[in-house]
Amino acid sequence: MPRYDIAVIGTGPGGVSAAITAKIRNKSVLLIGTGMSSKMVKAHAIFNYPGFPGISGQDLANALKAHLDSMEIPITEDRVASIYAMGDYFAIQGGREIYESTTVILSTGVVAGKPLPGEEQLLGRGVSYCATCDAPLYRNKATAVVGYSRSEEAEARFLSEVCSEVLYFPMYRDEPELPESVRVIREAVIAIDEQDGKRRVVTREDAYPVDGVFVLRESISPGQLVPGLELVDGTFIKVDRLMTTSIPGCFACGDVTGQPFQYIKAAGEGNVAALSAVAYLDRK
Repeated sequence: MPRYDIAVIGTGPGGVSAAITAKIRNKSVLLIGTGMSSKMVKAHAIFNYPGFPGISGQDLANALKAHLDSMEIPITEDRVASIYAMGDYFAIQGGREIYESTTVILSTGVVAGKPLPGEEQLLGRGVSYCATCDAPLYRNKATAVVGYSRSEEAEARFLSEVCSEVLYFPMYRDEPELPESVRVIREAVIAIDEQDGKRRVVTREDAYPVDGVFVLRESISPGQLVPGLELVDGTFIKVDRLMTTSIPGCFACGDVTGQPFQYIKAAGEGNVAALSAVAYLDRK
């Protein structure tokens, strides 16, 4: 298994900036994300990104992707479920495989909404954030997916090939495009609990017992993603001006470090985080 110098988690301006700077400094780079940042793509117009007045989010994403391509920095299409500090390196659990890197830069953006009641308490005990990782545990069993965006539908399709039953709770307005083997339930999920040995997805109308629940968001709370990471107000990663976190070798940039939520701020912090990671590697 290759061990990278710097792993960058996230493909918004912060993550792209960090990956580019790391590559310029001759470090091996792993850039992980599910394509270019979907949040950026949805932006109607951006007026304060230097050199691109009034550019749309889609056009900015295209420009950043072209920059990555020109430097031969691929995006590894995967969803990161957890990151563990192993001493001299970090183990990064993705949906497809486990990656290793000496340093990590977190640029995962802001998590929309708070965890559901019961979600954190049952995490690892019937609640999971990665269908690809944990689907084998529920072969021929009943599962539920709480999906917060259209991109989560792919996970539900995969589960339908493994599980005896898949319930899908879309937490967005668009109509899901799923096979008939997936039962779509348009009810607002308010909690996850357990009863009689089953996990239950609780909505305002009813409660649905299953063997496992997959809560799938575009990004995971940083405290759940990296155990032991110090946060501010339980939401944002605490960093200094060098984008250093409370865990040696782990850096962060962009919206995940707090306000202001600006693309140009994220890009600047990504540059600083990469330079700090390079300095950390050189010291080692």
